[in-house]
Amino acid sequence: MDRKFKWHEQRTTTPDGVYRVLRTAILDGTVPQGGQLRETHIAEDLGISRSPLREALTRLEEEGLVVKIPFRGSFVVEVSARDVAEIASIRVLVEPYAAELSAETLRGPERPRLMQTIEDLHRATDTHDVPASIDAHLRFHSLFYDFSGNTVLHNLWNGWETKLRLYLAVDHRTYSDLHDIAVEHERLAALVVEGDIDGFRQELISQMQSALRAQL
Repeated sequence: MDRKFKWHEQRTTTPDGVYRVLRTAILDGTVPQGGQLRETHIAEDLGISRSPLREALTRLEEEGLVVKIPFRGSFVVEVSARDVAEIASIRVLVEPYAAELSAETLRGPERPRLMQTIEDLHRATDTHDVPASIDAHLRFHSLFYDFSGNTVLHNLWNGWETKLRLYLAVDHRTYSDLHDIAVEHERLAALVVEGDIDGFRQELISQMQSALRAQL
């Protein structure tokens, strides 16, 4: 079933504008995992030429959200329940360690950045902006890996991020109150600032139950 694409903000025919429209459609579920992005239909819906559309699709492919299959077209990448559960099973082991390594930095010079991700989550969930809530959710967790000082941890996160983004595009829409996501991450931030890594571990495990038994 084809979805009709519409502009979510001021009309623009630039590749960046087209990219933002398509990215939003992927993350808010307008186009589901495995769904085809038909160039002819999208160009007609948005009143644009193929050139900015193809640039946008290439950017989405580079981001890992779209795969181009020769002679078939562009499709939203699919992430299996097994992928998500396996990533979650490793995250509950290594993320508390990343939080422990980064805790001094995040309660010191980088605390404003940590708090900003919480503010961004509140803003996105208050307005029910699913794509923005996903972006803020991932920025929050990436801080632990980024400031751990451990290259292996940092590379692990980079390897997971796109799959997690696609999983969260489904998971965030299962919340009856999206604001709960911001509240959950507020608790994690407080535990890191307090240096309570055991508490962080237990809270993380609690929050990741759906991922550990992911059913996409």
